[in-house]
Amino acid sequence: MTKEQKLKKLQSKRQKCIVYTRVMGYHRPVESFNIGKTGEHRQRLQFVE
Repeated sequence: MTKEQKLKKLQSKRQKCIVYTRVMGYHRPVESFNIGKTGEHRQRLQFVE
C-alpha cells in the first residue's frame, strides 16, 4: 500500500491541528495572524537548549 493510499484510507480520522505561539506575553493561534505576521512566523528559528 502506497503512502497516498494510506492517507486516503485514514482521511476520515484526520483533524485540523491548531498551532499556538506566544506573542507579547500571551498565546494566540497562528491561523489568526495577518499575512505579514504569518510570513514572519515561518522565518523564525526554533530555540534548542
